Amino acid sequence: MSPPDADGNAGQRSGLRNPGAAVRGLGAGTLTLEAIVLLLAIQPIRIMGGNLTGWGIGAVVGLAVAAAVIAGSMRRSWAWPAGTALQALLLAAGLLHWSLAALGLIFGAAWWYASHVRRAILGS
Repeated sequence: MSPPDADGNAGQRSGLRNPGAAVRGLGAGTLTLEAIVLLLAIQPIRIMGGNLTGWGIGAVVGLAVAAAVIAGSMRRSWAWPAGTALQALLLAAGLLHWSLAALGLIFGAAWWYASHVRRAILGS
């Protein structure tokens, strides 16, 4: 048994029963929300005078599908790096429309926070 830490907890980094599952849920939830927001953003971008062509809409749908696939794959070792790459791709999609760059910044910050929580809880 490990010595108690500053809070008096012996041998546990967190009070979670299954910290790995909690962190995977946080990552999956973040990516699922991102996929939903991306799909819902298509029509407002088009209405607000966005020059989002068929290729742009395809890119947004592709990013949303990728977010959903990664969210469902959070048990895999490649999922966290793939989620990080997805945030970079969304930020790069800002070249198609400025609002996609804004979403990239927002969800990039959310993904950074989820990664920070993962490191704090799991130490990796």
